[in-house]
Amino acid sequence: MTVAPAGPGFSTTIDALRLHDWQLGPGQSTLVTAQFSADDFHLIVDDRGDVHISSKDGRFYLGWFPGGRPGTDGEGWTVAVAGTAEVPGYRMAFDTETPADIVAAAVERVLATSRRV
Repeated sequence: MTVAPAGPGFSTTIDALRLHDWQLGPGQSTLVTAQFSADDFHLIVDDRGDVHISSKDGRFYLGWFPGGRPGTDGEGWTVAVAGTAEVPGYRMAFDTETPADIVAAAVERVLATSRRV
């Protein structure tokens, strides 16, 4: 084990090791869902209260499951983009306690990468 010598950068190193206060808890789901317009997306709220948003072309999907997605262990959010014949799609999942700010940032980035063809 090596110990950093006391010097100009030492206090900065100690500060970096201190505990942080991390954002926890689901927060407001509207931070995520407010990013979608009726012009480009379909919105469905099912009988369980789960929210399903899909692009009108069917290639993008967002699911919000406040009580957890059925058949999973606490999955609260699902983001999926369908691939093409040449390139596979992808899927992201976040649990029910993931802060909505984090999910909103991921969704915002996915939406920013889309373009009309």
